[in-house]
Amino acid sequence: MIETALAPYRRIFTRATALFSLTGLVARLPISMVGLGIVLLAEHETGSYAFAGAVSATALIANAGFAVPQGRLLDRLGQARVLPLLITLWGLGLAGGMYSLSADWPVLITYALAAVAGAALPSVGTCVRARWSYCLKDEPADLHTAFSFEAVADEAVFLLGPIIVTTLATAVHPVAGLSAALVFGLVGTYVFAGLRSTEPPVHPAAADVSDRPRMPWAAIGPLTLLTLALGVLFGAAEVATVAFAEDEGHQGAAGFLLAVWALGSLVAGLISGAISWKRGPLVRLRWGALGMAAAMAPLPLVSSIPAMGVVLLLGGFAISPTLIAAMSLAERVLPAQRLTEGMMLLQTGIALGLAPGAALAGVVIDDAGASAAYLVSLGGGLLALVAALATRVPATVPSHDEVADVDGVERNLA
Repeated sequence: MIETALAPYRRIFTRATALFSLTGLVARLPISMVGLGIVLLAEHETGSYAFAGAVSATALIANAGFAVPQGRLLDRLGQARVLPLLITLWGLGLAGGMYSLSADWPVLITYALAAVAGAALPSVGTCVRARWSYCLKDEPADLHTAFSFEAVADEAVFLLGPIIVTTLATAVHPVAGLSAALVFGLVGTYVFAGLRSTEPPVHPAAADVSDRPRMPWAAIGPLTLLTLALGVLFGAAEVATVAFAEDEGHQGAAGFLLAVWALGSLVAGLISGAISWKRGPLVRLRWGALGMAAAMAPLPLVSSIPAMGVVLLLGGFAISPTLIAAMSLAERVLPAQRLTEGMMLLQTGIALGLAPGAALAGVVIDDAGASAAYLVSLGGGLLALVAALATRVPATVPSHDEVADVDGVERNLA
């Protein structure tokens, strides 16, 4: 049974192309390390969590704001040309920001350097998925497995990154955590960009704007809203879980609870990749979004840490399948010339939702307590479900049994 379950993964990783995925895993670590690392260093140097949070938020906002232009550059000029420039600029911005905090430079310089670092941080995860789409373009079953593995890789990044940066920042020096992120990002991205054999072909900008393929907004618009809603859900749940653990008298348990949540998603991603689905990604997206909303519903009623661990573990099983289906559907409907740009929109949606979700949960916690803050996550889940139901596959993209799936799911879920 185990051999059968692992067969799809063995099939994609026996290809020489799989090296880019493993390299991309290292290059992605800064995504989960930099925000927390900035907070730890800035608070250590200034004693102000408010200032530390503001610097971290500046980097996050800049990253979201420049994600789509970055995606266009990658599509038009190619990963090998754009990624080394971006990661070098990111390294200079981050290193400068670290020094500015230690040297007590004017705060405006620190903010400016944080914005440079945030804007230049490349979305390596999107580039990895674009490579899988190119390498497995004629093998949809293997592509689903590859996207499933990348969802697992994302969960691994968000499990390992915070542990690494926190351990180094507290046990060694606050600068050490960000320094490790700097090394992971630079080395991982340079090596990844150097793997030219798997790079998707370049699609130069059309001389005539009318020749540029149209973005399939009927699918990509709702999918972006869905990922934004999931970002709200994630951001609110993280803050609410920290407050819940503190209310229960065990603040240190918050890390365990969030790790259990991520573990559920990781396991679900592995299982999803081993299954040969008969239904298309649109159907799986809608059922996954329904599962996400349902998983948030009991959280405001949970009254103990062990029970919360069980509920979060089960709830985590809906995360990866939903995101895998969203990415698979995006890959199916996007024209090759705008693949990276379109996938970057989905990644940006998550990033844009995290901050307001966390902020709104914080307001609710102050007014009504930690348990009530999980209602923000429930609201995010319900919005994601609405977005999933509103997603439409363009008529020009018939594939497999998707037409039948759309009709069936609209009858069952609408």
